[in-house]
Amino acid sequence: MSRPVQDVLYGGEKVPDSAKWESHLPVEASIPDSTVSLESILCTEELRRRPSRLPDYEKENRALVALLGALLDSHPNILQTLADTILDVIRCDSSGVSLLTKEDGGKRFYWPAIAGMWRPHIGGGTPRDFGPCGDVLDRNCTLLFKHFERRYPYFRPVTPLIEECLLVPFYVGGKAVGTIWAITHSDRRKFDAEDERLMNTLGQFASLAYQTLESIEDLKLQVTARERAEAALRQLASGLEAKIRRLVGANIIGIIVFNIEGQIIEANEAFLHMVGYSREDLLSGRVRWTDLTPAEWRDWDERAVAELKATGIAQPFQKEYFRKDGSRVPVLVGGAMFEGSGNEGVAFVLDLSEQKRGEEALRRSEAYLAQAQRLSRTGSFWWKVSSGELIWSDEAFRIMGYDRTERPTVELVLERVHPEDIQIVQHMVSRAAREGSNMDFEHRLLMPDGAVKHVHVVLEAVCLDPENREFVGTMMDITARKQAEQAVSKAQAELAHVARVTTLGELTASITHEINQPLAAMATNAKAALRWLSSESPDLVEAHEAIGRIVRDGNRAGKIIDGVRALAKKAPPKMASLDLNETIGEVVAMARTEVQRNRVLLQTRLANDLPLISGDKIQLQQVILNLLINAVEAMSGAGEGPRELEVSTQKAATIDSGSKEERSEDGALTEVEWTHALITVRDSGPGLDPKSIDHLFDTFYTTKSQGLGMGLAISRSIIGAHGGRLWAKANAPRGAVFQFTLPIGDKRIS
Repeated sequence: MSRPVQDVLYGGEKVPDSAKWESHLPVEASIPDSTVSLESILCTEELRRRPSRLPDYEKENRALVALLGALLDSHPNILQTLADTILDVIRCDSSGVSLLTKEDGGKRFYWPAIAGMWRPHIGGGTPRDFGPCGDVLDRNCTLLFKHFERRYPYFRPVTPLIEECLLVPFYVGGKAVGTIWAITHSDRRKFDAEDERLMNTLGQFASLAYQTLESIEDLKLQVTARERAEAALRQLASGLEAKIRRLVGANIIGIIVFNIEGQIIEANEAFLHMVGYSREDLLSGRVRWTDLTPAEWRDWDERAVAELKATGIAQPFQKEYFRKDGSRVPVLVGGAMFEGSGNEGVAFVLDLSEQKRGEEALRRSEAYLAQAQRLSRTGSFWWKVSSGELIWSDEAFRIMGYDRTERPTVELVLERVHPEDIQIVQHMVSRAAREGSNMDFEHRLLMPDGAVKHVHVVLEAVCLDPENREFVGTMMDITARKQAEQAVSKAQAELAHVARVTTLGELTASITHEINQPLAAMATNAKAALRWLSSESPDLVEAHEAIGRIVRDGNRAGKIIDGVRALAKKAPPKMASLDLNETIGEVVAMARTEVQRNRVLLQTRLANDLPLISGDKIQLQQVILNLLINAVEAMSGAGEGPRELEVSTQKAATIDSGSKEERSEDGALTEVEWTHALITVRDSGPGLDPKSIDHLFDTFYTTKSQGLGMGLAISRSIIGAHGGRLWAKANAPRGAVFQFTLPIGDKRIS
C-alpha cells in the first residue's frame, strides 16, 4: 500500500491533519440555509469574450522545465512548484492546489500547496458539496468566479478577499481529484483565455509528474519489500541517473538516453509510441536521433550539441521528428549530460501535436477575424498609456492610410484627424488616459489626397491601474454610412418639399379665400376713405381710420402670402427660437376656409405659459398642417355626425405618450421640471383601425384613395430630427388623437 501522497509532495514536511485545517476553516458550521445563486458569481462566458494576450511560449517552456526540475529534485514538491509556477506565469496574486481528502472518501478538499498572498492559509480547505472546487468538478470544466464569498460565506474571514478566481480541474490517471486555481485580490487585471490555456497546460504536465512520483514511490515500496534488493534500491535512488531511470519507466513523457554520435541507447515506451517505433527497432539500433531529425532542424541540433558540450545542459527548444511512417511530430526537447560520461546524456521529449493544433486553430481564427474586419471595415487596436505603445490590426492600418512598416503612435493618429475635429479627439484621448474611462465617439480623418473619412471609435479600459493603464478598442470606417445618411436626408428634404407643395395645391381654394377676404375689405375701406376725403367738408378722422383698416388687412394678406411662399420654397432647415402658439395660429389661419368648407368646428386650446422652443418654423408648420388636413378629410368622409377638431398645447415633464403631472398626497400639483412641449390634434372622425395603427407612419402606407402615404412618415422624421416623438391613439368616444413632443430650448437639426 502506497504512502499518503502528502508526505511525498512535501519531502518529509507533514501536511496539516484534518483537525487542524477544520479549525482553520470551520466549513460545516458556515454553510447557510440559503445563498445567492451560483450563476450570479460566475463570469466564465465573459472570460471567453475578453481580449486575450499573445502566448509567451518561451516563458511557458521555462515553467515546464521548472516542473521537470522539481520532479528530479531529491525532495520532490511538485504541487508547491506548480503553485509557484502559476503565480509567476499567470501574474496573479495567489495560486494553489486543492485535493480531495482520502481518509473520508473525498468529502472535503484540502490545500496542500499555496503561493502568494494566501500562503498563510496553506492546509486549509473547503467542503466537497458546497464550494467552488466542488462546482468545478461537478461541471468538469474551467470556471471563473467573482467574489465567491457572496455564495460561500466561510471565505469571508480568509484575507485578503478575492476579486476573481480561475479554477481548472486537476486530473490524475484520467480522474478528477482536485483543482488548481489562480486568484486576483484587486481589479488591477482580469483573467483571459490565455490564462486558462496556461493553467490547463501546466496542470496536465504537473499531473503527469504527480503520477510519476506515485509510481516511483510504489516502486520503492515494492523493492523495499524484497530483502535481496534493498542495497540495489538505495544505490539506484542515490543519484540523478536512478531518478531518470524511474522516470523512463513511468512512460509519462518521452525520455531517451543518448550519445553525442546520434545513437539512442535507451528510450521509454512513451517516446517509442511518439515516433512510431517498436522496442525491437530500438534494440536493433535503427532508431537514431540524428536520423529522426528533418534536414531543416539539424542546425538546431548542432547548437544543442555545442551547448551540451560547453555547459552540460541543452535548454528546451522546439523541433520535429520523423515518425516511422514518414509523417512528422512536433516536439519540445531538452537534455543534460551525465556527469563524468563526457558522451552520454538524458533528454525529455514532449509531444506538441495538441499545442500545434491549437496554434493552427488560433491562426485560422485570426485569419477569420482579419477577414471579418475587412468586410465590416472595422479595425482593432491596443494602447498602453504609460509607454504610448500602440498595436493596430491590418484593417486599422488600412483605415488610417498608413503602411504596415509604420510604427503606430498617438501622434500618427492625430496627424490624420480632421483639423475641425482635432480638439475633441485630443480631449477624448486625454480624458481616457487621465481617468481610465471608456469612450465612444465619432470624428473625421483628412487623408493626404484630400479625401475625408468618417470613423467611429468602441475604446474600453482593460487595465485600470493608473501606472499601467491599457485600452483595447475598435475603429470603424463609417464613411459609406454617413454618405448614405446624407443621401437619405437629402431625399427626405426633397420629399418633404414635394409634400408641402402638394398640400398647398390642395389648399388653393382655401388660401385664395383667405387672401380675397382682406383684399375685398381693403377695396371697401379705400372707397370709404375716398368718400370721406371727397366731401365738401372732408372727414379726416373717418378717412384715417379707414386707411388704418386698409393697412391692417394688407398686412394680414401679406402674412398669408409670406407663409405660403415659405412653405413652397425649397430651403435648408433653419433653427430659431419659436413661439409655438403663434406658429400654430398661422397654420390655422391658412387652413380656416378649408375647415369651414367641410363644416368642421375648429377650436384651439393653447397654453399661455408655454416656453419658447427651438425649431425650423417651416418644417413644424408642415407637420401641423398635415395633421389638420388629415383630420378634416377624415371627418368629411365620415357621413353625418359632429365634426369637431381641437388643437392644443401644454407643457410636459416627460416624452412619453402624453404629459406627466405629479401631485402630492393632498392632491395639489407639485413642482416638476418641464422639459417638453406637447402638441395635440384631436378629431371626432371615424377613428383608427387597430390593425393599421402600427403602420400609420410607414412610408407609402395610406388609407386614402388618392394618398401617397408620405405625409405622416415625413412628419415623424421631422419631429424626430427636432428631438421629439410623434404618435397616434384612439380618441374617446370616437375619432383619433395625434400628438407630438418638442424639447424646450433644444437644438437638434444641424
